Amino acid sequence: MADRLTQLQDTVNQQAEHFCNAIGVIQQTSYPSKFANFDRTGSQTPIQNPPQEDYAQLFAQLIARCAKDIDTLIESLPNEDSSIELQNSSLKRLEIENQETAEQLEHVVQKGELLLEKIQLALGDIAQAQLDMQITLKTSLQ
Repeated sequence: MADRLTQLQDTVNQQAEHFCNAIGVIQQTSYPSKFANFDRTGSQTPIQNPPQEDYAQLFAQLIARCAKDIDTLIESLPNEDSSIELQNSSLKRLEIENQETAEQLEHVVQKGELLLEKIQLALGDIAQAQLDMQITLKTSLQ
């Protein structure tokens, strides 16, 4: 799940599934009722054995837990009234942090450039010393 709105949408969909499943189980396990002043002709539905599981308790728990999750997700969403003020203060804070970090980066880059110059000078000195040694070796061997 990507964000809180997606989580909320998924949880609401799950709650709808719980309601639909609860209605389906109620329809499946309920007994036919007799209406006064209404004579039903045709076959009578046989009396079913009561279900062994307590579906009412199960679905009540599922629906209550899901409702709690929905409330928690709704509470975690940003408040509409203060969102502009919070966004502005957050942006100002981020801009200040960005400026401080940019200054630190410039300082580090300057140090790096100075170090690079020193390294290049040292490498130049080393290369010159090697050349001088090679020349000295050639002259001494001749």
